[in-house]
Amino acid sequence: MSGTGRTDRGRRLGGVLSGLAVAVGCVLFLGGFVWGALLYQPYTVPTDSMSPTVAPGDRVLAQRIDGSEVRRGDIVVFTDRVWGDAPMVKRVVGTGGDEIACCGTDGRLTVNGRAVEEPYLRGDGPASPIGFTVSVPDGKLFLLGDERRNSVDSRSHLQEAGRGTVPAGSVSARLDAVAWPPGGFLERPRSFAALPGGVSEPGPIRPFLASVLLGAVLILGGAAWGPLAGLAARRRATGRSGAAADA
Repeated sequence: MSGTGRTDRGRRLGGVLSGLAVAVGCVLFLGGFVWGALLYQPYTVPTDSMSPTVAPGDRVLAQRIDGSEVRRGDIVVFTDRVWGDAPMVKRVVGTGGDEIACCGTDGRLTVNGRAVEEPYLRGDGPASPIGFTVSVPDGKLFLLGDERRNSVDSRSHLQEAGRGTVPAGSVSARLDAVAWPPGGFLERPRSFAALPGGVSEPGPIRPFLASVLLGAVLILGGAAWGPLAGLAARRRATGRSGAAADA
């Protein structure tokens, strides 16, 4: 078989593989985006009440969930008429049946009498400058911001009928990651994992992002094969011409 024949066959095979890579890449890339759009909603954090975990202006990805999926430690997006009927972002520290109090002798928040470590808080002061004790009714949630000095949260509504709690059904999504500026994934607090009921499982954001990134790599790699193969062929042809002239 001549060298030209082998080269032509190699080009055809390379073209088939290149097209296949682009096709698979499109499926992964577009499928990942569609999957992500169905499961996640983007949200811009409007205030600093969740600092330093998320800052004002951060673009976050929040998994669409309902109230039955909420666990302690989750950072959720919710809307409640008493709180102004606008989407808000806070951390769930108590669910139905919990006794929430602050602060113990060591300055920590307690859930059902157990002190909770909160490494996401800024500084070494008490977990709240305002003391409180609340029994969370069934089907309700008690929520606090991570910026405990300035956050307008359940503590600001303690004198109202619900003692600062909101219906679990008011939750529409749970934060999984800070998308911009790149801030990575939001981990579930280990301290809440030791309590009955544990913490929520991470959403499928990692496989969703992996699908999008792998799809992009395949599309770019497949699309680049043709120009790169042509350039390599021209260089080989130039090399052969130069060798023939020398001979």
